[in-house]
Amino acid sequence: RCTDCLESTMADITLDFKDLTAKRENLVFMARTAESAERYEDMCKIMKLLVLYDDGKTPLDVEERNLLSVAYKNVIGTRRASHRCLSVDEYKDNDWISQYKSLIEKELDEICQEVLSLLTKTLVPGVRDALKSEKEEDAQGRLQEALVFYLKMTGDYYRYLAEIIKDQDYVDSAAKTYKDALAIAEKHLLPTHPIRLGLALNFSVCYYEILKDQAQACNLAKNAFDAAIAKLDSIDEGSYKDSTLIMQLLRDNLTLWTSPDQNVEPPADETGENDD
Repeated sequence: RCTDCLESTMADITLDFKDLTAKRENLVFMARTAESAERYEDMCKIMKLLVLYDDGKTPLDVEERNLLSVAYKNVIGTRRASHRCLSVDEYKDNDWISQYKSLIEKELDEICQEVLSLLTKTLVPGVRDALKSEKEEDAQGRLQEALVFYLKMTGDYYRYLAEIIKDQDYVDSAAKTYKDALAIAEKHLLPTHPIRLGLALNFSVCYYEILKDQAQACNLAKNAFDAAIAKLDSIDEGSYKDSTLIMQLLRDNLTLWTSPDQNVEPPADETGENDD
């Protein structure tokens, strides 16, 4: 089974690199190295070890959670692109292509289930538990940011499952998780915050592509864009590039969704990919 192979390879990584799991910083160093080498499969395995390090009791910092996102985004992104390539009409009645698509769908499912397990069993509960005991205001703000980040990521991977598997539970889980994340983001994050903007972008794509609600998709995207425009002077210098890029994607999708010819190209989500 593919999952057995992943576990085996993970063990190989631990054995091949002496003292890899002796310290968390070893894992972070190797995750950065795997990213530089564009070895995203290895990066996922290393980040999984990091998330589960010390039984998941040590929270990820900003860099570490971004490494987690980058690792799985690249691994899932190549397979989503492959699946879209094989889903065109010209391959519709080809049995070999159908079998090949099924293989890719199985890989997509296993990757999504793996990252969702890390999110729902370790990362999200860990942040929620920390919020219950944290009294310091700045620390509370950082935890709320982390919670939105993880809930958005959870919604993303439920959405990817809903794209390929006809299961209403995945649709409902994506919508609910995005809604929960948006409620927290609107309360605790500035309209120009890249995590809040990325959440609005991906949730609007979910409305359009998965929930088939064009009006809500446009409404969410427009409100997020307008709120950010109104607070442009509050954009942090360090996140200016990310925030303005996502604002451009929101505007591009709005233009696409309100165009008389909506079949020109699919909308983009925060990965920068176009979704079918």
